[in-house]
Amino acid sequence: MGSQEEEQRSLLEDGLLTENENGPYTGDGSVDIHGNPVLKDCTGNWRACPFILGNECCERLAYYGISANLVSYLTKNLHEGNASAARNVTTWQGTCYLTPLIGAILADAYWGRYWTIAVFSTIYFLGMGTLTLSASVPAFKPPSCVGPVCPGASAAQYAVFFLGLYLIALGTGGIKPCVSSFGADQFDDTDPKERVKKASFFNWFYFSINIGALISSSFLVWVQDNCGWGLGFGIPTLFMGLAIISFFSGTSLYRFQRPGGSPITRMCQVVVASLRKWKVEVPHDSSLLYELTAKASAIEGSRKLEHSNELIFLDKAATVSEFDEKTESFFNPWRLCTVTQVEELKILVRMFPIWATTIVFSAVYAQISTMFVEQGMVLDTTIGSFTIPPASLSTFDVISVIIWVPVYDRIFVPIARRFTGKDKGFSELQRMGIGLLISILAMAAAALLEIKRLSIAKAEHLEHQKVAVPLSIFWQIPQYSLVGLAEVFTFIGQLEFFYDQSPDAMRSLCSALSLLITALGNYLSSFILTIITSVTTRGGKTGWIPDNLNEGHLDYFFWLLAGLSFLNLLVYVYCAKRYKSKRAS
Repeated sequence: MGSQEEEQRSLLEDGLLTENENGPYTGDGSVDIHGNPVLKDCTGNWRACPFILGNECCERLAYYGISANLVSYLTKNLHEGNASAARNVTTWQGTCYLTPLIGAILADAYWGRYWTIAVFSTIYFLGMGTLTLSASVPAFKPPSCVGPVCPGASAAQYAVFFLGLYLIALGTGGIKPCVSSFGADQFDDTDPKERVKKASFFNWFYFSINIGALISSSFLVWVQDNCGWGLGFGIPTLFMGLAIISFFSGTSLYRFQRPGGSPITRMCQVVVASLRKWKVEVPHDSSLLYELTAKASAIEGSRKLEHSNELIFLDKAATVSEFDEKTESFFNPWRLCTVTQVEELKILVRMFPIWATTIVFSAVYAQISTMFVEQGMVLDTTIGSFTIPPASLSTFDVISVIIWVPVYDRIFVPIARRFTGKDKGFSELQRMGIGLLISILAMAAAALLEIKRLSIAKAEHLEHQKVAVPLSIFWQIPQYSLVGLAEVFTFIGQLEFFYDQSPDAMRSLCSALSLLITALGNYLSSFILTIITSVTTRGGKTGWIPDNLNEGHLDYFFWLLAGLSFLNLLVYVYCAKRYKSKRAS
């Protein structure tokens, strides 16, 4: 009980809670769709969340309905090689997590999160429809293989396919950085009870993602492999339509945050103002730095931030010089910025090392839809007369998440709370670090399985035959399950960290930065694959990852990722120990 009182006192000091009551209205500046203050008892909170969680569940079902088995479509229907297919998948997935920067800037600066989600959902739906047509209309896909001869896709067929694929990438870019932040916006930061509920929201948000992923990686993968790709892509298109309907259905219950102007412009203003005053001395008394005297911040939709004693050079932007006083530059942010505006940029700089040290984890996660699937293709996929699609083993990653999210929320957090005194149990940084450690174990499990598979292939004299070895695909369950457990710690902790630590008017942008980690992880995986293929095939060698994996050494690739993950964890711990949280004034 004492720890909860201490945490509430800390929040009061940070300005996140206020002693004054806001009456029937929220205290965080949220409004309704018409721009009017919202009643706390009639809007937001968990009553608005089912529509947002339903939207996310259906949208993720649509996304994973495409991505979970995409490598199989590329190899079996577009007749690409293993390495080429893996590169195309990771490049597309990387782009899906790069485009959120576009949606985030539009949401934070101009449209707000609600309208950004609405516009980009439409683009997403058009992309899904185009992709379905490319898999359904005979003219849009290459002919089937005739014996060993497999005709490649034409330029026009590739154009239609990739048009649909990258419209989806653009559409998801407008949705992903906004949905989790929009859901968290439904909880009032100035209300201690709602603030605790918001921490739980991120767990159930990720739970909803994985319910959609579970259906995709099991039922939809089976449909695609057994009933055709037209139907297999058509069903996700239908669910994307349901996602749009679910989102609009909750409009009257939502709380909205006003867009605060371009965060990119504000950051540039701080840099320019600092450089203009590079000879000006920063006062030792931080109260002399420029800030509005009113309670409200100069930035729409943002609370004031306290001055921090780091990156002092940037404080020059908030230093009032003699020239500023003479020319009355108080209304020119390219010469004089508020402390809050300067602190926004400082926060992003402080978050950068944490951001950078989770990229390797995303490269590990990318293996679920690439090398884990290709490893599964050369394992025994039969149970009696039934054949298991290799991509459907990602179901166990999803099941792992679905099991561990409620276990974490209902069991781990109360136990950890007794030891740490934190309402959340673990801090976001502790939670992420635990996930990074588990990801090393996942790569080790994959490598050990591949060593066993290759030894059986050699014993059965299958090294030079492109066939599956007599080892059950279910031996992949440990590696998928460990990745799922790592997600519960790292990805959810990451979502909460980037929302909680971000400046109020930059929350979509910071959510996009957390998604950019996934993009860079996919690009890193593609880069490693490209380098490995180039280096290990010199002199006519088969390399680590040939088309016939029985001749290769996929285990070396998994050990490489495990080693990189270990080194990355050491750097992460160093950075996390030195991280300083933001403080609102």
